[in-house]
Amino acid sequence: MAFQDFDQITERRKFERKQRLKQRIIIGVVVIVLILSGAVAAFLIFLNSSQSDDTDDEGADNTETIDNNKGDKPAGVSDDKGNNDQKVSQTQKAVQSICQSTDYKETCESRLEKSLSSKLLGLPGPDDLVKAAISAASDELDNAINQTSTFMKVDTAPDNQKATFDVCKQVFEDAQNDFNHSRNAAWSPDLGNWLSAVMTYQQTCIDAVTEDATRSSIELALKTSKELTSNSLAIVSSLQNSAPPPAPAARRRLQTSGSGLPTWMSHETRRLLKADNPSLTPNVTVAKDGSGDFTTISKALEVLPENYQGRYVIYVKVGVYEENVIVTKKMVNITMYGDGSQKTIVTGNKNFADGVPTFLTATFAAIGEGFMAQSICFRNTAGPEKHQAVALRVQSDRSIFLNCRMEGYEETLYVQTHRQFYRGCYIMGTVDFIFGDAAAVFQTCDVMIRKPMKNQQNTVTAQGRIDKHETTGIVLQKCKISADPSLKPEKSKIRSYLGRPWKEYSRTIVMESEIDDVIHSDGWLPWEGGFALETLYYAEYKNIGGGARVKDRVKWGGYQRDFKKEEAVKFTVGEFIQGESWLKSTGVPVRLGCYS
Repeated sequence: MAFQDFDQITERRKFERKQRLKQRIIIGVVVIVLILSGAVAAFLIFLNSSQSDDTDDEGADNTETIDNNKGDKPAGVSDDKGNNDQKVSQTQKAVQSICQSTDYKETCESRLEKSLSSKLLGLPGPDDLVKAAISAASDELDNAINQTSTFMKVDTAPDNQKATFDVCKQVFEDAQNDFNHSRNAAWSPDLGNWLSAVMTYQQTCIDAVTEDATRSSIELALKTSKELTSNSLAIVSSLQNSAPPPAPAARRRLQTSGSGLPTWMSHETRRLLKADNPSLTPNVTVAKDGSGDFTTISKALEVLPENYQGRYVIYVKVGVYEENVIVTKKMVNITMYGDGSQKTIVTGNKNFADGVPTFLTATFAAIGEGFMAQSICFRNTAGPEKHQAVALRVQSDRSIFLNCRMEGYEETLYVQTHRQFYRGCYIMGTVDFIFGDAAAVFQTCDVMIRKPMKNQQNTVTAQGRIDKHETTGIVLQKCKISADPSLKPEKSKIRSYLGRPWKEYSRTIVMESEIDDVIHSDGWLPWEGGFALETLYYAEYKNIGGGARVKDRVKWGGYQRDFKKEEAVKFTVGEFIQGESWLKSTGVPVRLGCYS
């Protein structure tokens, strides 16, 4: 009993000590709250006093004028003016604060103040600031398009410029379309994706123009528009990082059901994407031998019902289809599958050497949102001597390529814009053969380097990020990079690299992959001189193979020599392209995070 009594006393004392500690903590918290409340109250009194003094001084200066016109103005006019002045002042402070994160502060402040100056019903909140920034950028793009339209006339342009002007017309429309998405989605996680695409579209027009005088005029016309788009990206990034918003409403085309699965993704489509040999009933069948509904892919796309709801499935039977195919932006949620990537082949030979802008050389262009392809080969047969010749160009947001092949030489795969996922694909080429400014992740893909022309060097990637706030980059994860049979005998004589910086903020990550000794010990190749070497972002993480040693890699400022898992995770499918929200539920095999 004695020991039991002692235990009870001990427990009671422990309880009392806990109670006293809790009381002290509560008292401390109350004191802190009272101190902070007093400080805030004092600040507000000071602020109000300062504003009152300003108003009183102004009122004193104008007393005589007001007295002489008592009958002309209703009572309270000066008070309203003071309130408006106060709102203007606080609006200016809010604008100056939000513009701190941008690279073009003067442009940011002047345009936002102008946009918000007529809205004096209340102080601007974060939503108002984001929308104002996007609206200012969108309006400036419209102005730029009007300016360029005076000299970019396709009908009257010289033959060598007509195609270029057509490219600009297309990408300007795409930019306006993504701005329209952005205007009404101030807190959408898709904002960075859309605004990054707008940046890319503007640069695409500039890059397409080869005539110096015209190019300079277009660059000048787009200068402010690009600055304002950059500011919008910076503001969105700053606000979303500092105060994560509530989950936004899903977009109409890619909405999800209560179960978390995309409403457009039927059970059959999920089964299709899981299967090695799909066996569902398609909407239409394309067959070269005439045994299907159409003999060309383009004809099958032409009859796509307008405003079709759900997935539209096209089966392309074995055969070589010599055509240039465009899945337009109106053709959303298309699934196209073949009999195998070496059996169903789409081929073309358009190229830059023959006077075609790189943008228009693509054998196959996927633009409409939600495009999926499985077991198809996309090929450009122009050859290395024809220089840029694209096999596949992709600007489809949330696009998927499963067990496909992309065959070409220079600039084989153009990952142009938006979020893209490639799984189990075979990509081959020579110079910059995976290039563009999308947010693209490649998993378990075979990247095969071919033999280039004499005196050429091979570069696997050429990522085109033009602004540090863009959410784009190329990620190779769990891939294999090696020489194809044509290069193997001479791989020691011909230098090959993981990539080079096409644009100033080029970003490429190679992680958890096998890199053959075909890759030079430097790893990366400069574009020209010192261009972008300090601003690019190149990294390697946990790679294996004869070409994976990072000891002798380039010593550029932008090369991430100490790249750890905490950083690598940011470039996985789950985080970099928000894959969990749209990829995992499709049934496509995918790794959302790191493999190791």
